[in-house]
Amino acid sequence: MPTVGESITEVTIAKWHKKTGDTVALNDLLCELESDKATFELNAEAPGILEVIAKEGDTIAIGTLICKIEGSATGNGAAKPVAAAVDAPKAVSAPSATGKVLEMKVPTVGESITEVTLANWLKKDGDIIKLNDVLCELESDKATFELNSEASGVLRIVAKQGDVLPIGALICKIEVMDGVASSAPAASAPVAASNGKSDVNYAAGHASPAAAKILAEKGMNGSDVKGSGVDGRITKEDAVGAQKTETPVAKPATPASSAPVFAGGSRESTSQKMSPLRKTVARRLVAVKNETAMLTTFNEVDMKPIMDVRAKYKDTFKEKYGVGLGFMSFFTKACTIALKEFPAVNAQINGDEIIYNSFCDVSIAVSAPKGLVVPVIRNAELMSFDQIEKEVVRLATKARDNKLTVDEMTGGTFTITNGGIFGSMLSTPIINAPQSAILGMHNIVERPMAVNGQVVIKPIMYVALSYDHRIIDGRESVGFLVRVKQLLEDPTRLILGV
Repeated sequence: MPTVGESITEVTIAKWHKKTGDTVALNDLLCELESDKATFELNAEAPGILEVIAKEGDTIAIGTLICKIEGSATGNGAAKPVAAAVDAPKAVSAPSATGKVLEMKVPTVGESITEVTLANWLKKDGDIIKLNDVLCELESDKATFELNSEASGVLRIVAKQGDVLPIGALICKIEVMDGVASSAPAASAPVAASNGKSDVNYAAGHASPAAAKILAEKGMNGSDVKGSGVDGRITKEDAVGAQKTETPVAKPATPASSAPVFAGGSRESTSQKMSPLRKTVARRLVAVKNETAMLTTFNEVDMKPIMDVRAKYKDTFKEKYGVGLGFMSFFTKACTIALKEFPAVNAQINGDEIIYNSFCDVSIAVSAPKGLVVPVIRNAELMSFDQIEKEVVRLATKARDNKLTVDEMTGGTFTITNGGIFGSMLSTPIINAPQSAILGMHNIVERPMAVNGQVVIKPIMYVALSYDHRIIDGRESVGFLVRVKQLLEDPTRLILGV
């Protein structure tokens, strides 16, 4: 399992695109990995015969063995061991015990993680396992990891499923044996002896991460869809256009004396396992509610000045910069100016210390196919309007395509979320820990307002600032929001910085 980010200590194997015994080439897509922040692809680092160790759904720690590629040491001659397996299969000697016992302990999965939960055993006590086989899934408060076998042999389970284990605790033992890894899965693989390539296209019917998400939401799988991608892979477009075929089920006739039934449709219920991202988001939101003194203050913003600026310059702006002029750049600029004036809103608590940041890394909440993600605009205080708009578009596009990296989603100092795009009038957003505040935007509604003793209809947006009262006082929170309101209602101030 490769290192995929500084704060990620475990990932979940979402999908295998190859099977044990498959012949793989260099850079072939082997499997898809999911963390609580992003989706990754694992490619083959050498050609040869694949031996899968970790299973789909396993949560694996960084550095854990996922699979092996036998015959990779032969370099360009990866077809030789395949041909031998087909043309002249040889008897494989039975595994033999070496007398060594290897202890598998909970690995260090992150600087701030002190314990993990043994979520699921993928192997049973007494099973013969191979090097890099996925043994079990471990869960922390931040991510899910998989524990891979560090040797081949017989598994002896020590910790039970559901146990909470500290880092370094004994999980299981492996009675090391020789010859386990050499058992020939490749001998049964359908391989053409003439050219060393497989007759079966294992890519066919496999979905990309984005496609798999869409199919899961529709209650479908790869067998229901014909892929149009390379080698028959199912693309996102295939999944979007797929329609589930309902299989008619004959129902027994209802006796006349039977109890009355409810009319109006099905009363069936379905269950679906929470994704690692959803579980992590759930844990973090509950933790924020329990561990912070969260409070929300509200205000209203007259959006007419901004709307007038956009109407006047949007065409010229797009023609010059190649991107539309949206509301997000105005709000981001206003927040960065206010954050400089109210540094506590841009700070965070670390133990007994308060960390003040001289920069403004603004996180933007984006609704992605797998759930809410919060990519970060770095040094937003130094950006112009067009730079902010381009960065928002870039990050939002990558989020919806599940292409965001871990670095793009970590390290924010303040968050902006826009529930108004879904029609929200008012909300109390939850702080994005370890940050101390979050600004909530809402929909724009024409409302009657009193202006100089006259009733005037104006486009009004309610804004909300949720903040951690342990570090931000009422004067600072209200002052921050009033300053944002002032800057938005007079956009000239944003340009002049006054």
